[in-house]
Amino acid sequence: MQKKIYSTKSWLDNDTAAAWTFLTPALILLSVFIIWPIAYLFYLSFTAGSFTLKGTYWIGLKNYWRLLLDPDFWQVLGNTFYFTVATIIPSLVISLALAVLLNRSIPLRGILRSAYFLPSIISLVAAGLGFRWLFQTPGPVNGLLNFFGIPDIPWLGDTFWAMPVIILMSIWKQLGFNMVVFLAGLQAIPPSRYEAADLDGANAWQQFWYITLPGLRPTMIFAIITTAIFTLRSFEQVFVMTGGGPMNSTNLLVYYIYQEAFGQFDFGYAAAAATLLLAATMILVYLQLKTWKDE
Repeated sequence: MQKKIYSTKSWLDNDTAAAWTFLTPALILLSVFIIWPIAYLFYLSFTAGSFTLKGTYWIGLKNYWRLLLDPDFWQVLGNTFYFTVATIIPSLVISLALAVLLNRSIPLRGILRSAYFLPSIISLVAAGLGFRWLFQTPGPVNGLLNFFGIPDIPWLGDTFWAMPVIILMSIWKQLGFNMVVFLAGLQAIPPSRYEAADLDGANAWQQFWYITLPGLRPTMIFAIITTAIFTLRSFEQVFVMTGGGPMNSTNLLVYYIYQEAFGQFDFGYAAAAATLLLAATMILVYLQLKTWKDE
């Protein structure tokens, strides 16, 4: 008697069908919340008028041309470049020094690691409010200066001092994250390299220069790019502490986009500036991925 053979083959056995089935929900969310907003932002950068699609009209590259001719935009770019460079270099140097120190067996190492990492999990708004209180004219920092006979400094009301205060807060905020990144990189360097260097008579500085730094190259690139992205998207510090003043001296690119979009309701112009910021960020991400691939 011939028996019926039932196939147990499922549609999941088809790799392509199974892959698209499981990827579809994620692709839908990605399209709705990332791809479509980016595409609409790019479209808005070529338009003028109201925010709604019905009220916009095509003007081509005029928004980008306005950016090139706008002195305020160039001042904001200069502020952003100054803020980015002045934040990246100290935060990397200090965090690397802390990571090298806290990678050794020293007393209270765990407590110190936690203490330095704590600022990175604090809200930027809370940190900004705290620094604004510290550096207000009749505040704790000026009180300390008065104790040594130094008169009050209008930290957040002076075009020279306002940006350094924001930079100081940003370094303090980013320091713990970079320290943890460097600690992870240090622990990935084989101890045998240091043992061989000891046998060859290399001192601590030579070991740091010829073993630690080359071993941290991928980690260093990652820390530089992530810190650069952190600075490029900085908004809360300016919003809470200075509002872009005094005299536009602390206005950064993201806050400038916010002002043009929701202060002046010039959404097309703001979209053009945001598109340039997106392009700069994408270049940084590309460099990061390329570095990881090369390594």
